[in-house]
Amino acid sequence: MPKMKTNKAAARRFKITGKGKVMRAKGMKSHFRRRKAKRTKRMFDKMHEVAPQDRKRIKRLLPYGVK
Repeated sequence: MPKMKTNKAAARRFKITGKGKVMRAKGMKSHFRRRKAKRTKRMFDKMHEVAPQDRKRIKRLLPYGVK
């Protein structure tokens, strides 16, 4: 059986932790950056867990759990 292909766009956007959580970064990070408060910009640095509804779909795009 051939290898499954990893979706490269998803591999750049999502990370899978050791325990299997799917993590994502927030959007709106770079647009109008100078206007945003420092506190707001710091909030964009953190990774957040993906919503449970999307988890199955994203894991299918990343068959080998790209880190």
